[in-house]
Amino acid sequence: MPILKGLGVADSKMSRAGTLPLRSSRNPFEEASGLEEEEAGERETLPNGTSCRRRATLEKLAGLAPFRLGRTPGRRAGSPGDGQPRSFLGRVLTPGIRRSSADFGLLARLQGARAHGDEEAAGEAARRLAFLRLGRGPKPRRASLAERVVPAGEAAPEPPPKVPEPPKMKEPLSVLEILSLIQQRELARADEHILELEAEELASSGGGAPGPPKAEGAGGGRRARDVALLYEALQREMWALVRETLAGPGPGAGAGPGAVAQLGQVLVQEEAADGRRGPEAARKLRARWAEAVARAARERLEAAAPGAPGGLAGQLEALRGRLLEDMGVVRGRLAPSYPAGLGTFGVYLRGYHGALAEWIGAASRRRLQLADRYALLHWHNQVYPREVLGLVDMVALENGELGPLLSPGTLRGLEDECVTDVKAQTRAALLRVLQEDEEHWGSAEDWSSSLAQDVCELLEEHTERAPRISQEFGERMAHCCLGGLAEFLQSFQQRVERFHENPGVRELLPDTYISRTISLVNCGPPLRALAERLARVGPPESEPAREAAASALDRVTRLCHRILTDLLFQELQPHFSKLMRRKWLSSSEALDGIVGTLGAKALALRRMQDEPYQELVAELHRRALVEYVRPLFRGRLRCGSARTRSRVAGRLREDAAQLQRLFRRLESQASWLDAVVPRLAEVLHLEDTPSIQMEVGMLVRDYPDIRRKHVAALLDIRGLHHTVARHEILAVARDLELSEGGTLSPPRDRAFFADIPVPRPPFCLSLPLFLGRLSLSRLACLPWPRPPSPSPSRPRAQH
Repeated sequence: MPILKGLGVADSKMSRAGTLPLRSSRNPFEEASGLEEEEAGERETLPNGTSCRRRATLEKLAGLAPFRLGRTPGRRAGSPGDGQPRSFLGRVLTPGIRRSSADFGLLARLQGARAHGDEEAAGEAARRLAFLRLGRGPKPRRASLAERVVPAGEAAPEPPPKVPEPPKMKEPLSVLEILSLIQQRELARADEHILELEAEELASSGGGAPGPPKAEGAGGGRRARDVALLYEALQREMWALVRETLAGPGPGAGAGPGAVAQLGQVLVQEEAADGRRGPEAARKLRARWAEAVARAARERLEAAAPGAPGGLAGQLEALRGRLLEDMGVVRGRLAPSYPAGLGTFGVYLRGYHGALAEWIGAASRRRLQLADRYALLHWHNQVYPREVLGLVDMVALENGELGPLLSPGTLRGLEDECVTDVKAQTRAALLRVLQEDEEHWGSAEDWSSSLAQDVCELLEEHTERAPRISQEFGERMAHCCLGGLAEFLQSFQQRVERFHENPGVRELLPDTYISRTISLVNCGPPLRALAERLARVGPPESEPAREAAASALDRVTRLCHRILTDLLFQELQPHFSKLMRRKWLSSSEALDGIVGTLGAKALALRRMQDEPYQELVAELHRRALVEYVRPLFRGRLRCGSARTRSRVAGRLREDAAQLQRLFRRLESQASWLDAVVPRLAEVLHLEDTPSIQMEVGMLVRDYPDIRRKHVAALLDIRGLHHTVARHEILAVARDLELSEGGTLSPPRDRAFFADIPVPRPPFCLSLPLFLGRLSLSRLACLPWPRPPSPSPSRPRAQH
């Protein structure tokens, strides 16, 4: 009492300025005016003579009665009490009473002034309490009950067993406290209290299913509104947590594994609560969580794509990197923090797949260049399934495989646009390349054609990229490119024909003309190989285009071979004119000139590629032997004696051996021509008829285009005229010619005797000799001329 009295003497100003530890005396929510009037009306004098106002101020300083929350004697009428709404501070600080959302705004308005006032009040209260403890002195130690009962020196009995206290009832949290838990991201606890508040609202509304706030009662409507507001705040924090966990490389403040685990626990609790709510009132937070994941994935992908260099291909590569990075975060850090039953990895994978489908669908609807279409199709069909989905755990998906990023119709439209663009671009590019190459054909400068290489590069750029997208698209692109190639080769054939038809080019540039012709021939093999490859890859409908391309190349090759062969044999013609004469039997000058000229020209022809070179050498081989044998069938030599026939046959064998060695050196593959001259020599050399018949039969078998006129010319050369042996030999040729095999014409490259004309021998008949050899019986069979019959229209003359 002295201490209190001493404090009371000097406490007049303190009583007027005394503050609460948490509130100022002028706070409007303390109802300060009512308190001052009440305190003024309740002043009394204590037994020690001090004022009651001083004791009330001391109680405030000691923290014994900070607020007047209950009904006390002497409370004025109309003050808050039982059955009346409490003030804001009464509702917030009264234990056992749940506060509602009506306090949210007031708390927010007081937040600024509250922090400063709390610090000052707490400091002042601490100083006053310390001063009071100094005045009272230390607390004396009292003896325990065991020390008072048990004498000294004896063992104390064991304490009685503790009786477990009954569990204390958990005090319900206010709406503000639940909101504070949400803001601190203690989501699981906050959700538990929200479910309790929802249950209270359900009980107060009569047991119906929870739903939107009702307007029937102020309390029930406010509680339903509180539940709705708390669920909105809870979901905002949950979806913000979903975004933060993907954006950060590691667990950060408020977004660590614990927060993620609480988010998963909330989903489990709400899914269980949805089973109690029913399908109509279910909140379906798990589905909304999947939507939030999809939104976060869309934001992540949209942020990664715009800054990537390299056009659409670079953006797709950036999307691939971002997707793999985020799925790695989900696999390593997020999925283990969620409950196992949520299928976290599958939810995130579907969210990213859907966001990527939206991005690629929007890109496909833009007007893209051909390269961007190729990049989009290749990424959709190959990169994403192989390098993205192939690296993630597809088993984690609960509902089967993911759908396609683009619909089949969209993919078909992109492919059609690619085919159309390729057809237009390649047609223009091929014609431009052909025109540039044609400008150099008639020039005298040293120039090497790259036409075939340029054409192959233009087409292979598309024929190699399309199959890597899909097999069907590769077939369509091959068919498109083959059609363009066939059209180009037909134009190429026409320009080559015009070039060779120009006589001025051949006369002014003889050496360059041969070089240009070889260059044109060399275009054939690579273009033919390209056409064959495209036909194999393309659909069956590509066969007509392949035949058209091959036909155009065959015409170009045959034309160029004929031009080169004609030029060569124009130089060889003087040497061939010296064959099969008397001088030829004793001199090899003519054949040496033929062999030397062919060997020299073969060096220039060897610049030709292998396939057309083999065809050209085979044609030269055939043409050389045709020109060699042609003078023989013209009848320049007559071998009436056996000695002459032997000399001619020997010379034929020597020349055939020399020509055979030449064309073997030139790598000719026409070995079927090696036997033609030796067989002709045998027909001239043999003397007995059966051997000649056998040799003629072998000649007809190996060279089906030989005719009886050729055999008759050989028999005329050896002087076999009008004998039985001649008829027997010709009968063999006639029988073989009329047989099934002899009626078939050989192909052009296997024809030999068809190019050798035989002059028709003059027909001379000796009538007396012929009549003398006929018998009278045969003469009787000959038809004799009859006298003309009289005309019926004219009567016979009367004599």
